[in-house]
Amino acid sequence: MDKTASTQEFPLFSLIIFIAIVIAVWSGLNAYVFWRASSVPLIAQHIPRRLLIALAAVLWASFILGRFSDRLGLSFLSYPLDLIGANWVGILFLLFACLLVVDLVTGFGFLLRRLVPSLRGWALITGGLLSLIAFVQALRPPVVRDYEVHLHGLPADADGLVLAVISDTHVGTLPGKSWLAARVDQVESLKPGLILFLGDVIEGDTELDRGRDMLPILRRLSAPLGVWAVTGNHEFYAGIDGSARLLEEAGFHVLRNEWREVRPGLVLAGVDANDGRHRSPEVTERIARTLAGRPPDTATVFLTHRLLNPDELANAGVGLVLSAHTHGGQIWPFSYLVGLVNPILGGRRDVNGTTFIVCRGTGTWGPRMRLWRRSEILRITLRTQSTNQPKQ
Repeated sequence: MDKTASTQEFPLFSLIIFIAIVIAVWSGLNAYVFWRASSVPLIAQHIPRRLLIALAAVLWASFILGRFSDRLGLSFLSYPLDLIGANWVGILFLLFACLLVVDLVTGFGFLLRRLVPSLRGWALITGGLLSLIAFVQALRPPVVRDYEVHLHGLPADADGLVLAVISDTHVGTLPGKSWLAARVDQVESLKPGLILFLGDVIEGDTELDRGRDMLPILRRLSAPLGVWAVTGNHEFYAGIDGSARLLEEAGFHVLRNEWREVRPGLVLAGVDANDGRHRSPEVTERIARTLAGRPPDTATVFLTHRLLNPDELANAGVGLVLSAHTHGGQIWPFSYLVGLVNPILGGRRDVNGTTFIVCRGTGTWGPRMRLWRRSEILRITLRTQSTNQPKQ
């Protein structure tokens, strides 16, 4: 076993650039939606322009302040700011998408000029209805999705072992303690032999104190072979070493570029989250280093928050790869954009004899919204592989 735990924190310069890009995009989306909304006759006739500008400013600021309320000494405003700002992210995206469709159809207002104001009004109504559906969908409990995986090298006495897999809970202000407690009960009801967290357990782009408040609830999780976890990008943002210690305080065994034999014949391997690179020489080296020295003829389950190079993992002799991060796109049609940068958006795929399963997320990031797929918890039953079965 070769453990080389990363101590890398999110670089300050990269963080500044990232924040600048986010604020620029955020400002542009808000300006576009309110600019188009101001041309809708019903809005133009009944809402003074100054009031519309003030509303735009409040909604724009709510998201920014919500991200940094703790650090600005505004902890008492964390919940209302997050509630308004985070959900406005989802609503704004859907309004933007609907208005953009109208602009594309009308040549950005140069075609069908008489109909453009009314069409923009209908676009706002459509975006509002989609937002309502997304809110309802996100408030429903995660669905339990079942998979059965035959693993080469799994001992006969491990046949039928159940894994409960959770990812992207993003616990903090939204969602909070009551939501997390319900998810713990849901996982425990599955009676798993192993519980696996695939990262982004906490909402790590704010202080870790909110995550620490969740520790008593997380400590309720237990399984005969333990609770295991890898870090996600939000743990990376908050400081990966501090986040890993927080998970260990919750009673999790955190796999940081290492493997462990959790029972005879079954190996768990896991890697730290990184800065988003998933196809590079550094990733190739990290996979090899993480898997080096495993006992021969054992089944290997590989945990990574963001899916690394599938071909290399398959060639390394891994039987099952579990990853997350994508949220399944969370809000359609944003899922199309997410699919462009992730090899598997969600669900199961077999590559060169290795099974890959991507969890679409147990919680939500930002807006408490999902369109159209619900959140999910995975229940994976491991099966031994008979001699006449192909390797999986």
